[in-house]
Amino acid sequence: MISQHDWKNPLPAPKLSTATRRDFLALLGSAPLFFQRQAKAQPGTMPEPVGDLAAAFVAPPDSTRPYVLWMWMGSNISKQGITADLEAMKDAGIGGATIFSLADTLIPWAGVIGKSPTPEIVTWTEPWWEMVRHAAKECRRLGLELILHNCAGYESSGGTWITPELSMQEVVWSKQTVQGGQTVTAKLERAVVDPHPHSQFPELYIPSLGKIAAPIVEGRKSYYKDIAVIALPSPGVPTLDEVLDISEHMGADGQLQWAAPPGEWTIYRFGHTTTGAMIQPAQWDAIGLECDKMNPEAVRFHVQHVVGEIKKHLGDLAGTALTTLYFDSYEAGEPTWTPRMTAEFQSRRGYDIRRWLPTFAGHTLGSKTETERFQADFKRTVHDLFRDCYWAVPRELAHEAGLQFVAEPYLGPWETEEVVRYLDHANTEFWTTNNKYAPVAGPPVIDTAHALGQRIVGAEAFTTAPDLARWNETPAWLKPIGDAAFCAGVNRMNVHHFVQQAFGPEYKPGIAMGQWGVHFGRYQTWWEPGKAWFKYLWRCQTLLQAGEFVPKSESSSATFQLQSGQLELQSIHRRHKSADLYFVANLSQAGGTAHCSFPVTGRQPELWNPVWGTMRDLPAFEQVNGVTTMQLNFEPTESFFVLFRKPLGKAPQSAPNFAALQTVTEVNGSWSVHFDPRWGGPEAAQFVTLDDWTTRSESGIKYYSGTALYKKTITLPALKPGKQIYLDLGKVNHLAAVSMNGKKLGVLWTTPWRIDISAAVTAGHNVLEVAVTNVWANRLIGDEKQPPDFEWEHGDTRYSDGLFLKEFPEWFLKHEPRPSKGRYTVTTWNYFAKETPLTPSGLLGPVKILSEV
Repeated sequence: MISQHDWKNPLPAPKLSTATRRDFLALLGSAPLFFQRQAKAQPGTMPEPVGDLAAAFVAPPDSTRPYVLWMWMGSNISKQGITADLEAMKDAGIGGATIFSLADTLIPWAGVIGKSPTPEIVTWTEPWWEMVRHAAKECRRLGLELILHNCAGYESSGGTWITPELSMQEVVWSKQTVQGGQTVTAKLERAVVDPHPHSQFPELYIPSLGKIAAPIVEGRKSYYKDIAVIALPSPGVPTLDEVLDISEHMGADGQLQWAAPPGEWTIYRFGHTTTGAMIQPAQWDAIGLECDKMNPEAVRFHVQHVVGEIKKHLGDLAGTALTTLYFDSYEAGEPTWTPRMTAEFQSRRGYDIRRWLPTFAGHTLGSKTETERFQADFKRTVHDLFRDCYWAVPRELAHEAGLQFVAEPYLGPWETEEVVRYLDHANTEFWTTNNKYAPVAGPPVIDTAHALGQRIVGAEAFTTAPDLARWNETPAWLKPIGDAAFCAGVNRMNVHHFVQQAFGPEYKPGIAMGQWGVHFGRYQTWWEPGKAWFKYLWRCQTLLQAGEFVPKSESSSATFQLQSGQLELQSIHRRHKSADLYFVANLSQAGGTAHCSFPVTGRQPELWNPVWGTMRDLPAFEQVNGVTTMQLNFEPTESFFVLFRKPLGKAPQSAPNFAALQTVTEVNGSWSVHFDPRWGGPEAAQFVTLDDWTTRSESGIKYYSGTALYKKTITLPALKPGKQIYLDLGKVNHLAAVSMNGKKLGVLWTTPWRIDISAAVTAGHNVLEVAVTNVWANRLIGDEKQPPDFEWEHGDTRYSDGLFLKEFPEWFLKHEPRPSKGRYTVTTWNYFAKETPLTPSGLLGPVKILSEV
């Protein structure tokens, strides 16, 4: 609500929709711009990454790569691990990483793992900066972009350098009742407040206590400033004229002498103190107060400190290798005061706030309507100050330092639509709640970014909770969730998360973030074949960053009429030069067909498949009254780009848009399957039938996690020339890399589980190899059947779904053989018990050879 009083808005923004507060802890985010490393970044520039669409689709440019959120967990980081992480990112097609330096583990608050091999590495100290400097040098060498969150933890903006005076503030008060009609002499005590943080998430793991609790904030006991002394009649609802500012009658010692009018009066001594809100979830020695986000001096002090440290420690790497200052989503709470509030409120609203202070103590003044009007004016002033201080100031300072300013500007005490314009580009966030795309205030951010012409709309992508992601997540599961984000307007994924793995590959799955996120990183079982999924994201982002977004309307949007199946189709439209391109995604786990209509005529429709990077004309379509209509077939969770870029050179044909397929042969009989003994599997096994690994009697197969190679010789009849030949694997858990006759053909990671083998197959004998990779869950569960050689602790039982490592054991620190010989995995977070159900794994088939009819 905005009052009828005039208010300042130096950069008016379009009014779209109003965001609501998030009611639970959300994590991390990032989406920076990519720049050539040879030149200093130019803040605010967003060059068009795509010239020729077809060329870019086949060979996507570096600037359109997906990114990751790079979690540095406490002091457990290393230079060799940093280099290995960044080289793996580069090889996988990742364009950059945002460093978040967090606590050792998240439970979901800041948790501590004892006996770190490198306890001296504390965020924002010299040993930590040495690691950042090494990361920046490696990024420059590899051509990757490095981004840095503006403080330890991910919440929100502050540090050990923020004093109580510069921290977030709240109104506090003491009160007493006096009888009037005489000169009142009384001692007005300062307010006494709970010394624990008054914030949204006040708790963390306190090492000295060995438990989760709210810490004592000394500033809440020592820091206090007066605002005003206000008197009002005790009974009834006073009019505003009856509310008296008697501040001048109180001395510096709190002694009041006031000739009070007749009657009973309630006297308030209003002041302000720090809220005690602290950055979260950070290492204990890196925790500090949140800066006052309505005070330009406090914000400027914080950002100048951060930028100054970046320049001091990174030198010419700042602005070239490290390009961006990042602000994550906001969970620092809503302050009620700032030292300049009285003057700012008078300037912006046109009247004195002090007589309205009793409303903070729950009073109605004048009438309910008048009180609500003041409360709306106060809220508007808070939003103004956040906009003008917390958003405008960092942009200015970042740009002065040659850095970008990027953030997730939603669900805070501001108007999202007003602050997006201060960003070089905006980020939103989405979760995988209930296995679906679950955006956090997506439309206000995305719509405003589009209205402002921001080419990049990033997203903290695939954030999730342990009930869905416990080392069992796969690209096939993530695909329709990401496709829904693309259809909503996101065009740069910042996958949450990639944990910095400080220790060697013998310690897999390695360090975990803890409570949150998709486990993505170089120690993931499917890291190597999963590069195919990242190439898919890269191709999609290339086209979705090309040209400009076309607002959805009846005249621009695609429409769909279902013909068969239970499809759930969504789309988004962009225009690049004279080309119209539509991304169309089936978000359903069912397949089917649909008549798809696009408001374009006079051009040849094409179907571009971002899974394989293939492009072809669609022969069967109808163009009437400015609309092109065609039938498209969709497998479960399948997506395409439909493009209109070429002049219509020939009439539509009678040939179908999708060729029918027939079975040439079904691949039956036994398979030779080879597992990795380093992870407990047998070097060779015979599968008479295609069994689920978890149903096998051999424990090395039942609990196996990793890649197993299926081998078989198949005999094929003479094949008709000119017809495409496909291998269909039926059902796969969870990724499959296919080779035929020694030729690598590609990775199957999503439906349809079918691959073109035309270039490799021959009549007669053919050697088929399928490398199938499953998830980590089964090996971790199998290890729980062995004697423990780690000691675990519970996190917060209200939220936790798992255990965190209490301390690194001596055998680990001394690089000795582990005591529990039957265990293979090492990690810092444990979701499983020995009774936990296993995840179905392996090639299940039926496997068939198909040919076009």
